[in-house]
Amino acid sequence: MTAPPSAPGLPQPPQAADAVATLAALDAACEAADLPEATLDLLRRARDALRASAVDAQAARMRYHALFDAVPDPVSILDESGLVLDLNRAGLAAYQRTREEIVGQPIHVLNPELPPDHLKPVWETLNRGGTYVVEVTNMRSDGSRFPVEVHSAGFVHEGRNCIVAVARDLSGRRDAEWRHRELMETIDRAILVQDSSGRVVHANIAAMRLFGVGEGQRIGEELASTRWKVVDEHGRELPAEQLPQQRALRWGRNVEATLGYFDRQRQQLAWLSVTAVPQFPAGANRPQQVLTLFSDITALKRESALFERAQALAHIGGWEWETARDHLYLTDEAQRILGCRPAPDTLGGLLGCFRPGDRQRVRDALDRTMATGHALNLDIQGTRGSGQPFWVRLIGEAEAGDLLSSRLTGTLQDITERKQSEQTLQVQARTDPLTGLLNRDAALLELDARLGDPQQQELAVLYIDLDRFKVVNDVLGHAAGDRLLTSAAQRIQAAVGTEALIARFGGDEFLVVCSTGDDAGRPERLAEAILREFGASFRMDGEEFSITASIGIARAPGDGVGSQHLIQSADVAMYSSKRRGRNGWQGFTSELAEQQLQRLQLETHLRRAVQNEEFHLVYQPQVDLASGALVAAEALIRWRNPSLGEMRPDHFIDHAESTGDIVGIGNWVMAQACTQLRRWREQGVPIERVAVNVSYRQFLGEDLARNVRQALAESGLPGSALELEFTERVLIEDEPDTLRTFAELRELGVKLAIDDFGEGYSALNYLRRLPIHGLKLSQLFVQGVPGNHSDVAVCQAVAGIAGSLGLGVVAEGVETELQREFLLGLGVQLGQGFLFAPGLLPVELQKRYPARRPAAAAG
Repeated sequence: MTAPPSAPGLPQPPQAADAVATLAALDAACEAADLPEATLDLLRRARDALRASAVDAQAARMRYHALFDAVPDPVSILDESGLVLDLNRAGLAAYQRTREEIVGQPIHVLNPELPPDHLKPVWETLNRGGTYVVEVTNMRSDGSRFPVEVHSAGFVHEGRNCIVAVARDLSGRRDAEWRHRELMETIDRAILVQDSSGRVVHANIAAMRLFGVGEGQRIGEELASTRWKVVDEHGRELPAEQLPQQRALRWGRNVEATLGYFDRQRQQLAWLSVTAVPQFPAGANRPQQVLTLFSDITALKRESALFERAQALAHIGGWEWETARDHLYLTDEAQRILGCRPAPDTLGGLLGCFRPGDRQRVRDALDRTMATGHALNLDIQGTRGSGQPFWVRLIGEAEAGDLLSSRLTGTLQDITERKQSEQTLQVQARTDPLTGLLNRDAALLELDARLGDPQQQELAVLYIDLDRFKVVNDVLGHAAGDRLLTSAAQRIQAAVGTEALIARFGGDEFLVVCSTGDDAGRPERLAEAILREFGASFRMDGEEFSITASIGIARAPGDGVGSQHLIQSADVAMYSSKRRGRNGWQGFTSELAEQQLQRLQLETHLRRAVQNEEFHLVYQPQVDLASGALVAAEALIRWRNPSLGEMRPDHFIDHAESTGDIVGIGNWVMAQACTQLRRWREQGVPIERVAVNVSYRQFLGEDLARNVRQALAESGLPGSALELEFTERVLIEDEPDTLRTFAELRELGVKLAIDDFGEGYSALNYLRRLPIHGLKLSQLFVQGVPGNHSDVAVCQAVAGIAGSLGLGVVAEGVETELQREFLLGLGVQLGQGFLFAPGLLPVELQKRYPARRPAAAAG
């Protein structure tokens, strides 16, 4: 490689002095008179050529100086050992030092963090004819640091190998961090980057793998948790402030250590070589973060006594087996774990500590390890000399570097407590705590497994629902309901025996899964047996209750090939059985499949009905029975679907209740009714309030009071303008929540009434305790008066209850004058029905009851 022109700091080449002397000699010779003219002419030409060459050399040196100092980045020239021979003007400015402070000094004066052998990889690259590029942190005279990217090239000067290094300041390059992280991901050493507070800023893939952090977990949280116990080489636990990362941040220099990391979660100890490197931001003299490199050196520590001591601290024993002479060595901790006295010294002795079924597993695994070199990792169950059972994790591998080694080494870890906890959790996870049967999740897993087994695909599911269970639960309380469920589970077990799998599927529903391959009639036979078991009454708190069962049967693969499909088919059959009169069973049929499809279609359209504006309201007037004057109106929902046509409420309300869509529909009805009442009041229609039906699901699943408050506020109505009608089920569904909701509604001034009173549970004690304003007498009883004595008695009872409690009564379904006169005789003042008007559109109601006064503000 040709040497460049000399530079300040580099020795002047001897050729320059020789050229000067030669020129002087030639000048003297050209003056000699005794030389022939031809010789003198030759000497003059040589002198002129040499002088021209010297001028060119001087010009080249000047150009070199100009170029050397014109480079905007710091340029340094080093000798082979790293001594600085020269530095350009940009370098002097960047490092804020004089030439005398740098030239003649080792490169460490500019980069104190360089390792002692930093030039080794540089020369390896340069000797191959390449250019060496590296990113380092340089230091100014005030101690502040700044990142640079150094490009180094080699050249030979006066027989010496030299380096020219150009450093480019990376402080302003925003993509440096990304390149740095990409580099970290490509190396196989675990790397953590933490800020000055210890928070993990970045971890490469190798670090996630080393510390056992899975997808979705945060490595910072895992390292900060109690999962890890860190010990030094003497087995002493280290506090957080003594970790290499923290010391590097405090001292501002590299810290190296060998530490043991015990993972309490995996019950494994790993020895790691740790190097913590502080990182300084541009212009700072204190590190802002620390980069830590981890190398797993567990294998190197396996032979040391310190490793044995640390294993004991972590309750992990060591073992070594020399296969050639069948000699087994166990550490003290391994002997304690096995509890064998005397300690086994052969493989056969060790296998004797394990269960018979596990002995062959261990033998086969050891043979594979010796043949292939693959690691051994087994969970083994055994029995100690005292008869106490135990679990151990047996880990081992062939001696490193020799797949045909005759020596195996490994660890024994006592995992008894964890295995017992896992077994307990597995039982709990599969078992219904009340009945002791399988729970819903376990039943689905078992059913999926059987459906996936070609040998067991012919099976049936019995879906069992208890009839009238809610009566017991509501009247006697949840404790009695739980006892009833336990008794019901025992009766099902008695009927089924060992012929099928039984699970509590939820609430008062049970699932029976049985095979049909060997007995096609088994499902129906078991259903009949279950119904016979439920033939006798249940006794609860001194009372007898007749609780029967409705059962639906579905068979695989005809009625469903997946667990969810099969159970859904059985559920549909069960509901069909319940509608036919309860206390019976029903098999799934093609007709039920068609009904199920129609139901799914209905539910799909229903879910989008509000958004598609398919609902509208009609209003049935509530009038004074004596005068016929309009007092209020009940909002009734109607649904017109483009595909399904006009749908009656009794066809879709139950579906909306079961799917939960009734909550959104109910809120829409409330808002629309309040808005319409506002319009009527503005138009002078003589109407006091609007009544809206409320589902029990609106009480349980939504903040009903908040929704009512919002509807009133948006329409500008007082609470007294709204009446909420709900079924008796709301009274006893959830008493604490009901009491709180009713209190909030009463504060708003909203009227509260029980719809269809007398059809349901008629829990009269709730009427006394809740702030109810009125009862609605069901049309089922009104339609029979005055001719039907039973209906007359019910109407008289309801009127009497209302009168004694100070509640108003509205009679539904009034269709004849005789009914109106009878109700007036009972003291019932308000009624609604076809005698007065059906459900009317808003404009129709306004025409029938025209304004009797000027329009007034709604408030």
